[in-house]
Amino acid sequence: MPEGTGFDPARLRDRFAGRRVLLTGHSGFKGGWLALWLKQLGAHVTGISLPPSTTPSLHDVLGLDTLIDGRFGDIRDEADYARALDGLDADLVIHMAANAIVRQCHQSPVEAYRTNVVGTAVVLDAARAMPSLKGIVVVTSDKCYENNEWPWGYRESDALGGKDPYSSSKAGTELVASAFRRSYFAAPGAPLLATVRAGNVFGGGDWAADRLIPDIVRATLAGSPTLIRNPNSTRPWQHVLEPLSGYLMVADALLAGRAEAATAWNFGPDADGTVDVARMTVLMAEAWGPGGPTFHYGPGGDSREAGLLALDSAKARAELGWRPRLALPQALDMTVDWYRRWASGATDMTEFTLAQIDAFAGGSAADGGVSAVSLPDGGLQQCA
Repeated sequence: MPEGTGFDPARLRDRFAGRRVLLTGHSGFKGGWLALWLKQLGAHVTGISLPPSTTPSLHDVLGLDTLIDGRFGDIRDEADYARALDGLDADLVIHMAANAIVRQCHQSPVEAYRTNVVGTAVVLDAARAMPSLKGIVVVTSDKCYENNEWPWGYRESDALGGKDPYSSSKAGTELVASAFRRSYFAAPGAPLLATVRAGNVFGGGDWAADRLIPDIVRATLAGSPTLIRNPNSTRPWQHVLEPLSGYLMVADALLAGRAEAATAWNFGPDADGTVDVARMTVLMAEAWGPGGPTFHYGPGGDSREAGLLALDSAKARAELGWRPRLALPQALDMTVDWYRRWASGATDMTEFTLAQIDAFAGGSAADGGVSAVSLPDGGLQQCA
């Protein structure tokens, strides 16, 4: 990649200030964090998604639709998506709207493919009509790979696949994006399209069912033990800000016209972030401290979920200068702190979420990452 690589908050502010960004899936967990971060960087953000699927939701806790142009629309329905889009022109599209829960996709496979595959085609086809468009980032998953239960991480060049509806629909998302890249965005001067793949993300504000960290938080706040289905399953765990920083770096490269960035990218943790579920329960208990979570371990062996999965992010490190900035215990400390402050009802969660973004962006990966976040007296300034 050309010079100017590496995570540089000042460069990101310069790149995104005043940019029109369309973000699908803004009402979800990852989408809410990214919408707030883009707003903080000075972008004009329009979000299109279904209404939040949980109560509470990060979208509502942040009051996100008072901060951005938030619209509700269904990417599975061309007419409804066009209505929500209403002729919008954007410099950048980040497509994050998806069915993101493995067990839900197993229970409703047709909806999984309709959302993750057909919905992606709807979003990309509509993007073709945007005259100002410079770049498109399509968010998929580490589970898009044909998982052979290898002990080493998957690289971007490894085969796509999946034995279950969730995984195969994510592979389908990648195939649709590749086809649009080669069919419609290949000419000189055309928008550049990249796909990004991350591991199991967590952080404050996730209330989805059948995700480990939200399940633990819900049970702990209710004073109940958490049922652990697959304690021996190993995953690449990372705070939500880790892959989002990578997505922003890819988008930065696309907006700069770097054609070599229009490809697939992995954003996974270091080796010490790829641990089994049992280890995550220990780390969560340590992060919470007294009165923290307790666990009931089930029989395990859920065939719908992979037993071993890891990502190789060497390409992002070498070509983008991206690297994880948080050790796993730090990431869990940040997450527990977010939920505790929300549960207390005494903290402005928009300000605190912005404070965590600021601490993450200002932390140094070289000297151990990000220090703990404390709200200063009077809080943060609201995003621009």
